[in-house]
Amino acid sequence: QKFRGMVVSDLDGTLLRRDRSVSPEDLRTLMELGSDPVLRVIATGRSLYSARAVLADGFPIDYLIFSSGAGIVDWRSKTLVKAHALSADEVGRAMSALRALSADFMVHRPIPDNHYFLFYHSGRANPDFARRCEIYRDFASPARYEDDYPGDACEVLAVEPSDGSSAAGLHDLLAKPLSPLAVIRATSPIDGASTWVEIFPAGVSKGRAAEWIVRAEGVDPHEVLALGNDYNDVDLLDWAAVRFVVANAPEALRARYPSVGHYEASALTEAVNAWRRGKKS
Repeated sequence: QKFRGMVVSDLDGTLLRRDRSVSPEDLRTLMELGSDPVLRVIATGRSLYSARAVLADGFPIDYLIFSSGAGIVDWRSKTLVKAHALSADEVGRAMSALRALSADFMVHRPIPDNHYFLFYHSGRANPDFARRCEIYRDFASPARYEDDYPGDACEVLAVEPSDGSSAAGLHDLLAKPLSPLAVIRATSPIDGASTWVEIFPAGVSKGRAAEWIVRAEGVDPHEVLALGNDYNDVDLLDWAAVRFVVANAPEALRARYPSVGHYEASALTEAVNAWRRGKKS
């Protein structure tokens, strides 16, 4: 099947509303895109396990990019088509850099079991870090701060508190020293204020995953719309031919990209309608 284009949307804070539902308007838009036919993709920071908790098997998309691009599932067949992993040496390198900054971090198992993790706590107050460990208590295990991680991993995730108690700009302090590993900044979806810094293998990002799908499906890259809400969408937004952020995105992103409405108000439908108008003009 030849697709006429591709629409890629972030999930939490973009397509998924506060109550974890998708608006009837946005569901209808996704169904219409499938009939057009336009390829429909969700690109989320959630793990596959976490994404499946909020997306029914019949949810109207064609691909799921999860863990910020570390994995891709063909949603039509529920087939894992792409998975990246950090080597044991890369994990050790990331952990050493984080320990040098007294950062709190988690090391996640390889895909598809990357909802399991060991957590390494420096001992200082970090409510968002503690809350994430509590939310995933069935999958989270404590480790001594100085201990190594046994083997490969999907990612290393550090949580920088919002109270200014940690080293300023953890992402900026890590990006160059850990190159060529991917160091991705995101706002915590738990407290909406702390910063998560995710360390992945080189080349992992939502944008690179979307580019892989474009090539695999033979979609014209000039016919791609992307919709996001946070810093971990920047790579995707910069790559897409047409891009929007939602009204609840950070001010810095709203100054950088065109914006549509709030994620509680069918922002995907608004973005798709604007994209269609632009194609007709």
